[in-house]
Amino acid sequence: MTTIDTSAPSPATGAERFSGPQRIALAVLLTANFTLAVDFSILNVALPHIGHDLGFATAALQWIVTSFALCAAGFTLFFGRVADLFGRKRLFLAGVVLLGVSSLAGGLAQEPGLMLAARVGQGVATAMVTPAALSLMTTMLPEGPARSRALGLNGALMAAGFTTGAVLGGVLTGAVSWRWAFFINVVVAVAVLVVAPFVLRETPAGRRPKLDAPGAVTVTLALVALVLGIDTAGHAGWTHVGAWGPILAAAALFVIFYAVESRVAEPLVAPKLLRRRNVGWGNVAGLLAFATETSLVFLLTLYLQEILGYTAVTAGLILAVLGVGTVLGGLLAPRIIGRTDARTAIVAGFLVQAAATLPLAFVSDSRGWLVPLLIVTFVGGVANLVAIVGYAVTSTAGVPAEQQGLATGLVTMSQQVGIALGTPVMSALATGWAATLLPGLRFAIGVNAAAAVMAGILVAIFLRLPKTPG
Repeated sequence: MTTIDTSAPSPATGAERFSGPQRIALAVLLTANFTLAVDFSILNVALPHIGHDLGFATAALQWIVTSFALCAAGFTLFFGRVADLFGRKRLFLAGVVLLGVSSLAGGLAQEPGLMLAARVGQGVATAMVTPAALSLMTTMLPEGPARSRALGLNGALMAAGFTTGAVLGGVLTGAVSWRWAFFINVVVAVAVLVVAPFVLRETPAGRRPKLDAPGAVTVTLALVALVLGIDTAGHAGWTHVGAWGPILAAAALFVIFYAVESRVAEPLVAPKLLRRRNVGWGNVAGLLAFATETSLVFLLTLYLQEILGYTAVTAGLILAVLGVGTVLGGLLAPRIIGRTDARTAIVAGFLVQAAATLPLAFVSDSRGWLVPLLIVTFVGGVANLVAIVGYAVTSTAGVPAEQQGLATGLVTMSQQVGIALGTPVMSALATGWAATLLPGLRFAIGVNAAAAVMAGILVAIFLRLPKTPG
């Protein structure tokens, strides 16, 4: 079977432009990643309806979200390495098949057990597809403007997908049924599987090292424990044993993981890769970028519904302005990186995001705040995506092709842990700071802005870009 050549164009043909086959391949990869990003938030509004239809206890509803997040974050580093070892295209296609099957099961579910199994399947599919898709992009395109543009589009669609999921989930639940939040994925998966085998090309592999099984098991358990502890803290509080117990276990497992990786001949994550300042600090920047902005969406959702009295669907549509900002930011980021560099883009993105977030720390219970909120959230969305694209470019720069799956696995892990981390932390600050909600929201938003400032300062001081060859 003949595949379309999606290798990068030579410098003579102009590395800044995508070839026709590359555009088709990127469309397939971006569609898959956007769909998975939507899955992070599409069921949030629908949870009460799902609980009523399937017989979930109210206290158990959070497991519909948690089971997905645990698998998506916990297995992403493992599958990032699997992509390097056994083939990125193969892993991508297998993940899309799993996404389609698990989504069909979720849409047809009639009892809680099948629903939770479906969400686990979707989470594992996310951990398979996202790093595989990113590494296919980064190996298809050389470092430079074309890769930055591709990562900018991917970042824009991933961030926009998170906001779109909240809006789409409310619309589908109100207009048709929550089950269509699953059935849409089946349609997308079938479409991707029809096209992808013909347009994606695997980079020729050299010698494939053995999979570091002890490292893979240890880091997967560590990530699962970390996300479980953070998620529990968001529901039960940070003093609950179900929160700090798993977090302490995760810390111990990370120490064990580092010890294992320092001793095995072919480690899952070579310590020298993490010691690359662009990889290590780039991923810290990514984690903070996703943690701050996705948690701000949560805080503003509370503000719009609980303080200003808007419905869930209306609040979602209002926050769609932020989604538009993220798309624009993803388109602008490659230009900014091209004229400056990725480190400057990250720092500028964080500082502008902080400046746009800070006014929201002074919101009141008047609907007169709606227009200022729309303006500053739009600006903040643009800035946040500039930082996100900057970190994706930085964290994969200078990494050999045979380690790109691992590098993009780290990028994906930072994203997913950031999403899982931010909301529980901000929820605890908003609800624990004052006796009433509005002062708590103000305080949490102020801390969110301060976190963006601190992220920009840390990146400016510690992140260093690899030297370009020649």
